[in-house]
Amino acid sequence: MSQARNDATRSRIEAEIAGPLSALGLDVEAVELTPAGKRRVLRIAVDKDGGVNLDDVTEATREISGVLDDSDVMGEMPFLLEVTSRGVDRPLTLPRHWRRNQDRLVRVTLVEGEPVTGRIQQHDDESVSLEVEGATVRIAYAEIVKALVQVEFNRRKQDEGQDPDVHEDLHEDMHGDENEDEDD
Repeated sequence: MSQARNDATRSRIEAEIAGPLSALGLDVEAVELTPAGKRRVLRIAVDKDGGVNLDDVTEATREISGVLDDSDVMGEMPFLLEVTSRGVDRPLTLPRHWRRNQDRLVRVTLVEGEPVTGRIQQHDDESVSLEVEGATVRIAYAEIVKALVQVEFNRRKQDEGQDPDVHEDLHEDMHGDENEDEDD
């Protein structure tokens, strides 16, 4: 399949599924169509405020499958449908991506200058404010070449707005007071 035809097919698929997915509260984030032997793989990434869960993906898959069954967009060649969440490896390209990743750490590659890593603070339709080493830096989206969420494995509980003593309270709830008499 030629690249131009593949792009046209992807655009048409996105146009046909956008409305039904929007009715489910989902946005289409990506449509990828790749050859796989004698068939094609159609990968569709979806997202929504608060993130998607397995039930959302299941509903989206059912809806997309129905739309494609009622359409001739995929032609006669067999295909495998994969529906997934947006994932953290996809660049932040739209204002909604920044909103959905509020308080996350991002690495931003700028049109000019060194890359910047900071935590998303505020954002609007034109720009984003990042906390970078204790200072607030405002960056217009037009100045950004690429922005990726950074995976944080060891973020402290205080940074997440959680009480650091929650673990201790949970431990006591699960195990009770070890000094209690077991005969009670």
